[in-house]
Amino acid sequence: MQRINPYLWFNDQAEEAANFYVEVFNNRPGTHAAAKVLNVARYGDAGPGKPGTAMTVNFELDGLEFVALNGGPQFGFTEAISFLVPCETQAEVDHLWDTFTKDGGEESQCGWLKDKFGLSWQIIPNRLMELLGDPDPGRSQRAMEAMLKMQKIDIATLERAADAA
Repeated sequence: MQRINPYLWFNDQAEEAANFYVEVFNNRPGTHAAAKVLNVARYGDAGPGKPGTAMTVNFELDGLEFVALNGGPQFGFTEAISFLVPCETQAEVDHLWDTFTKDGGEESQCGWLKDKFGLSWQIIPNRLMELLGDPDPGRSQRAMEAMLKMQKIDIATLERAADAA
């Protein structure tokens, strides 16, 4: 059993968000289905939510369990917390980026974005981390400079920049 679980506070979209995240992660290129809804607890007559609506939704993404709560409009997400998703391929980066930013998501800089629920994600190819950690400081610096100009990370552009003399 996981000892710490991210607990996400939504106004009233916990079930919709959990189902969205499960679909996104199950449809990633080059990966096996790795996401599922585990449990939905619904409000009863005692409230405070409308009877029958989701109170909490437990779901799993790539082995990490989350809890989504329909807690009302008191709190929202900020960029102070984000979830980093390491990616093996550009196809995986493109799929996650495009899916998270459509229907109201927002692109940001350096691989960061907000999805349509306002939750922040970092969609980062493993190749970026390899290039930034390159023992040749010139290659590393050129990769960093290229990354700082990007929103969605493009692996081929990073590699061309790192290899430029």
